Amino acid sequence: MSNVASILRGNIRQYGMIIALAAIVLLFQITTDGVLLKPINVSNLIVQNAHILILAIGMVIVIVARHIDLSVGSVAAFVGAVGATMMTKHDVPWILAVILCLALGAAIGAWHGFWVAYVGIPAFIVTLSSMLLFRGLTYVTLKGATVGSLPNGFNKIANGFLPEIGPDTDLHNLTLVLGVLVVALLVFFDVRKRAAAKRYNFEVLPFALFALKQVVLGAVIMEFAYLLADARGLPIVGLILFALIGIYTFIMSRTVFGRHVYAIGGNVGAATMSGVNTKRVDFLVMTNMGLLAGLAGLVTTARLTAANPKAGTNFELDAIAASFIGGAAVTGGVGTVIGAIIGGLVMGVLNNGMSLNSIGVDWQQAIKGLVLLLAVAFDVWNKKRTAGSGGAGAETEPTPPPPDELVEEIRTLETEAGPPGSGGAVRH
Repeated sequence: MSNVASILRGNIRQYGMIIALAAIVLLFQITTDGVLLKPINVSNLIVQNAHILILAIGMVIVIVARHIDLSVGSVAAFVGAVGATMMTKHDVPWILAVILCLALGAAIGAWHGFWVAYVGIPAFIVTLSSMLLFRGLTYVTLKGATVGSLPNGFNKIANGFLPEIGPDTDLHNLTLVLGVLVVALLVFFDVRKRAAAKRYNFEVLPFALFALKQVVLGAVIMEFAYLLADARGLPIVGLILFALIGIYTFIMSRTVFGRHVYAIGGNVGAATMSGVNTKRVDFLVMTNMGLLAGLAGLVTTARLTAANPKAGTNFELDAIAASFIGGAAVTGGVGTVIGAIIGGLVMGVLNNGMSLNSIGVDWQQAIKGLVLLLAVAFDVWNKKRTAGSGGAGAETEPTPPPPDELVEEIRTLETEAGPPGSGGAVRH
């Protein structure tokens, strides 16, 4: 039991946010008389919050690397405005326009990365400047007016759904198949992770609890897939979002780049002395944020079927809030893509549930502000708690014993050096 308690304490951020999300869903499911989890409302939740979840993926990486990006709302609006202008006034095919707009977003991110990484200006100042710059350029591009009449193919990015396949079952078969595949992949990777942890003598959950976790997680995913299948199926933007979650989770947990981001966020001085090219990593982190901001801008424009000069307002605040609510640390070095998605879902369910309960926008803003404050306070409390037992996150993974070869080498060196204060072994 002490084993289980230690693991749970070490992952208190992750489990705490999941429990909070479940509690919020249960609360609004009761207060809305079951409307919250109706299939059509679940589908709308994905479509309405996809742009924030996309931004949260990039924002949590920026925050882990101990930076911040205040420009993502303005960049999203500007990229959406440029895309709409290309498609409507210059007859650029929508697929080519999407590619060019994603390149534009990445170029803007690279512009930020240059000033942050190679000039040394704090990201807060650089992106605050760009927030004003690109909001102004959005008005210039659209001339203060809304640009609509966008191609149907482009609008389906945010408003379309996966096609129907297979026999008529009154459900969307492809969505159910994708749900089964996701469950199978998650179980496969969790089993591999557990086996690797046992191989290196790390603490793992007892098999009974591990199996229970897989069953509960699989049931939740399949219920989610069933609700979508009972509506119109998985939205195309949902497929894009889930692909991004998988890709960036892999990048941050399984690649050298991801480990360098965490190393820089944890201790930039130590990372530099270890040979990490901190400037290059910072440049790529900001470039990636620009790319995802451009994608979020295209998704927003497609969902609204028009580009509006005021689009993207407060997007940066929602993305930052999602990251912190999902467990990112204010000081950097801590945070996950899955955590940011959970934080974004907390914000999305709060918005949707309060709207269904006819709570005014004024109170909605106040409540979301309190939730963000409580999430950061929880992070500070958790750091103080773990600091008393070996530092933040010390309980998460115990250090494995060193290899036998290393132990023997250390003993040999100690023998040659002689006892302390002897000035080394006497050689004849």
